[in-house]
Amino acid sequence: MKFTKMQGMGNDYIYFNGFEENIADPSSLSVRLSDRHFGVGGDGIVIILPSEIADFRMRMFNADGSEGKMCGNASRCIGKYVYEKGLTDKTELTLETLSGIKKLSLKTENGKVTSVTVDMGKAEFSAEKIPVIFDKNEVINEPVTIGGETRSITCVSMGNPHCVIFTDSVKDMELEKIGPSFENAPIFPERINTEFVRVIDDKTLEMRVWERGSGETLACGTGACATVSAAVRNGISPADEFIRIKLLGGELNIKYCSDGTVLMEGGAEFCFEGEVQ
Repeated sequence: MKFTKMQGMGNDYIYFNGFEENIADPSSLSVRLSDRHFGVGGDGIVIILPSEIADFRMRMFNADGSEGKMCGNASRCIGKYVYEKGLTDKTELTLETLSGIKKLSLKTENGKVTSVTVDMGKAEFSAEKIPVIFDKNEVINEPVTIGGETRSITCVSMGNPHCVIFTDSVKDMELEKIGPSFENAPIFPERINTEFVRVIDDKTLEMRVWERGSGETLACGTGACATVSAAVRNGISPADEFIRIKLLGGELNIKYCSDGTVLMEGGAEFCFEGEVQ
């Protein structure tokens, strides 16, 4: 099977053209190929497929084999892939995901995609729909004790569940210890992605992320969107303006609109191509 390794802000996946490749067991394949010592190495695999309701369909699997509903960085990579590989000549695309249809707008120059803006849909704050087990309809800046420490959390779904924590520093955090305690906390019945965020100013945020099924990654598109949504709801950042998110793998620009819609703008890059048995 032929594959293409791509990364968006260091969030790297192994991409397969589902128009040409038939993958019988993508879950097991993701576990095998994601291993950075014995496989190709990555945060998981992404399969680009035909769709009956959109231009393309995405399936993505985490490094532990679990299927994810949505990945913002992977969505941008798909936009670059399908355009530069000649699967489409459109610069306005629709992408079917398990969390709904997303709209992609490609910025191109000399036949290459330089950036992709994704309409990520509306942020969801309903505790029941995220889901998070809590005694309020929304979890906005609520103190909870997890892993023996009490922190204030804001929970939001961007098609997948996120827990956002604003803190004074993110560089010295022992995320490999803290992350699993949040991911597997009983109040998150479907596990959780957790963002730890330092406010630099109202339009600049620094973020580290622990992704369910993958551990700490260099970037998370939906996590960046959840972070800005939480920042607006907490009165930290303004709505209807792009907010810069500084991640370990690079920077994303995120806008939380007054109607709850979230836009994400950033780049995507090819790494290399290969073939596996």
